[in-house]
Amino acid sequence: MDGCFHCGEALPSGQRFELTIEGVAQPFCCPGCLAVAETIIDCGLASYYQHRSAPAPKADAVPDELKVLQHYDLAEIQQDFVIDKDNLKEVQLSISGISCAACAWLIERHLSRLPGVALIQVNTTTERARVRWDEQHTSLSNVLAGFTSIGYQARPFQPHQLEQAYNKEVKAYLLRMGVAGIASMQVMMVAIALYEDLFPNTDAGLVSYFRWISLWLCIPVMGYSALPFYRNAWRGLKNRALNMDLPVSMAMIFAFIASVYATVTGTGDVYYECVSMFAFLLLTGRFLEMRAKRRASETTANLTLLVPMLARVETDEGESEVAAKTLQAEQVVLVAPGSQIPADALILEGSTSIDESMLTGEHLPVLRHVGDTVFAGTTNIESPLRLKVLRNLANARVSEILRAQDDALAEKPKVAILADQLSRYFVAALLIVTLATYVIWLQLDSTKAFWIMLSVLVATCPCALSLATPTALTVATSRLSRSGVLVRRAHVLDTLSKVTRMVFDKTGTLTRGEISLIDTQLLGELDEAQAKSIAAALETQSEHPIARAFSPFYDANLSVSQRTNQVGQGVTGIIDGVEWRLGSGAWLAPLEKTTDLSVYLANESGVVARFSLADPLREEAQALISQCREQGISTTILTGDSSGQAERVASQLGVDKLVKHASPDDKLNYLRERDKAAEVCLMVGDGINDAPVLAGAHVSFAMAGGTDIAKSSADALLLADDLRHILTARHVSARCRAVIKQNFSWALGYNLIILPLAATGHVSPWFAMVGMSVSSLIVMTNSLRLARI
Repeated sequence: MDGCFHCGEALPSGQRFELTIEGVAQPFCCPGCLAVAETIIDCGLASYYQHRSAPAPKADAVPDELKVLQHYDLAEIQQDFVIDKDNLKEVQLSISGISCAACAWLIERHLSRLPGVALIQVNTTTERARVRWDEQHTSLSNVLAGFTSIGYQARPFQPHQLEQAYNKEVKAYLLRMGVAGIASMQVMMVAIALYEDLFPNTDAGLVSYFRWISLWLCIPVMGYSALPFYRNAWRGLKNRALNMDLPVSMAMIFAFIASVYATVTGTGDVYYECVSMFAFLLLTGRFLEMRAKRRASETTANLTLLVPMLARVETDEGESEVAAKTLQAEQVVLVAPGSQIPADALILEGSTSIDESMLTGEHLPVLRHVGDTVFAGTTNIESPLRLKVLRNLANARVSEILRAQDDALAEKPKVAILADQLSRYFVAALLIVTLATYVIWLQLDSTKAFWIMLSVLVATCPCALSLATPTALTVATSRLSRSGVLVRRAHVLDTLSKVTRMVFDKTGTLTRGEISLIDTQLLGELDEAQAKSIAAALETQSEHPIARAFSPFYDANLSVSQRTNQVGQGVTGIIDGVEWRLGSGAWLAPLEKTTDLSVYLANESGVVARFSLADPLREEAQALISQCREQGISTTILTGDSSGQAERVASQLGVDKLVKHASPDDKLNYLRERDKAAEVCLMVGDGINDAPVLAGAHVSFAMAGGTDIAKSSADALLLADDLRHILTARHVSARCRAVIKQNFSWALGYNLIILPLAATGHVSPWFAMVGMSVSSLIVMTNSLRLARI
């Protein structure tokens, strides 16, 4: 491009604006285009310039905040992080500045009022938001500007930038903690000289000197270290919302102002050491909370980080390396043994073992051959592969899993909504109680009124209360993800532990969904190998599921001529001059009655072999039903199959109830009847006909190998198709509910105990500060125990 690198217009003479992009100095026509380009590069979106099909619009002069955000409206940029859902646009955003549940409430309330915004959900633990909007009524830049208008910064969530943002935040916290920590130590050393009980004869001038020294040491703490608390408190007040940083900020400011007054006038007590230590301990608690959030959300981030950065592409000119995220459907890529697969793709050449543990939680490799599908992020173990890309990375299985889990984390169950509301009301009640305490103590002892009010304000700060639920839910969801259970809806963790009946579809759920040969009965002169090979030869061109049961016995030396398919009956063909027929009992053996699925082989002499077929049970099905029985959970098979196979499976597993020949409506009606009987049902299925009942169940699981409709209707997915993980999920659910109850009990119990003690003057501000910080850390640590189940 000879003109401006951004908009393509002619470069002005006498002025030069340049920016180095990927090692090359690029020219720009004006400061506006240069500023927009800098923003695009700083946001990690340089790929826009690689893949755009036309120059961007010219930027008018130096853009303001909104104009800086407008590059996010370009379709070429949005393809990296925006998806289409229900005729709307959807994006995951990273938000900076969130400190508590009240922040999430404020953002949701403000953004939901913007025209065109259909959905806004904020997760305080992962510090992300899910936004869905109608592009006919608003744009992404307007949505991002909505965050800015209430004091938060939001940008599209891109996992490769997560580490950089996290490290930046860690450095900022460590610096603020360092200032507060050093100041606290120095102020404490000086404060010892001010303790009258230790040094009763200290000169008044020396006391005044030490107070002034303490004041100057405390100023950096109040002006720098505590700045995030003031900002959050002011943001809430400005938007008519109460958050937990309000009582924190009030306590620090009141204590500091009172201490300054005492220093200037030479009367009263000073609490500079309390203010400094309060800031240090609170920052330490926030830092540890941030580390805990990082641990809780790292599973979802790592899913995408496991996708390789580069891919080897086969072209007409040879091979070349490109960024994996730029791969498009139909491109051919080469993957060496030991390398990760860069995209969802179809195997064109090669057979190998694939490690799919990052998707399914199963660590045993699986065999994949020509024609099989492999997924982005999985690892090729043994042999080189030549693959055809099926879809770009944004639509890959790993990205779908990431979006589904983020949806579940953003969706709030009733217990989380209740906790958020309780936290907000608690702040309002705390301020009322604090004011009442101050007024009462003014009447009793005005010299103690201020400090007792301060103790109440600090001791009862609802930090622990606001952390009780979201942290536990996030840690539990991440724990299940590592076990191959993808939670898609938030109510799963709340409902699973209450389940009293498990309802299973049969085919593809309790069974493998693959017809296989289980027995051969010879009725003529052929031996077993001959009978199987003749049947395989007759079925070799058929796509019927029964035909695949004979494919392992195919003999290339047998040639079939005049093959004819008899619709609804079977197949005929001539092998070595003999006419053979393979088909149903009604066609070839009408007098023989059987409840098994049987296929017969016959020639001119009559029937020579009977093949018994079955859909084999999953290995883990029997163990699951047995454990359900031990835990007092009733079991039902709910199937559309009307054959004797349903009875055989029910008998083998020992289920409590069999309902067969059930239509989708029949299945849904059965669940409604169970609901009337006050039973909580868990439904497991995989087919299109299971979609209504999966959507209508109290909680539902779909097999990962099932249909897309079934998976979209279910509340959770079994990524490894392993039924045993259902009981793992139920165990984690029960533990999560227990941890939430423990967190609530501790947070409410602590506040109920400390409040009367503080209000009656038995708790000093310093002790109240330590108690509040320790209370929050106890809740965080208790929640993290879920990761070790």
